[in-house]
Amino acid sequence: MEQQVFPTKGNLINTKKSLALAKVGFELLDRKRNIIIREMMTLIDRASDIQEQIDNCYEQAYLALQRANVAHGVVIDIAAAVPVENGLSLTTRSVMGVEIPNVRLETQPLELSYGFMFSSALLDEAYIKFDSVKKLTAQLAEIENSVYRLATAVNKTQKRANALKNVIIPRLSSTVKTIADSLEEKDREDFSRLKVIKARKQNV
Repeated sequence: MEQQVFPTKGNLINTKKSLALAKVGFELLDRKRNIIIREMMTLIDRASDIQEQIDNCYEQAYLALQRANVAHGVVIDIAAAVPVENGLSLTTRSVMGVEIPNVRLETQPLELSYGFMFSSALLDEAYIKFDSVKKLTAQLAEIENSVYRLATAVNKTQKRANALKNVIIPRLSSTVKTIADSLEEKDREDFSRLKVIKARKQNV
């Protein structure tokens, strides 16, 4: 239920100030939404490029691995010699108040961790390709998570902007008009009353 505001000049001034703030708030939210959308679209384009690189790299890596398996048998023992990746770190940065991740993978010079006696260039190629996939996957994880967070922020910002545009601003505009009309009507009544009083005094 809409709260009734008593039609006074003070309330009219306060309501006009609230209306002006609501309009500024809507403009800021609209600008924020547009900036976030632009950032999000840039990231989506990057994600598409990286996903394509990952797909191609995986295809080449599995092909090289299949060839290595044919040449050396199943290379499970050699694969077990590959060290576990522990160089991943996570920080955040802010885009218009939205915290998005920075995924960093420490890049070390690639060193083969298995012996050369039971391996070949085919296995080396597979290892190098899978290492590239790992690095690209870290980049993709950062971008996809960022896009998700930005999309959530766009949705929240849009809801707030819609509330201002469709509810709060029209309601305040209506209140300003109602108070202004009431004050104008009161002024007319006071003016008419003064004319009547003045006319009576002149007739006495």
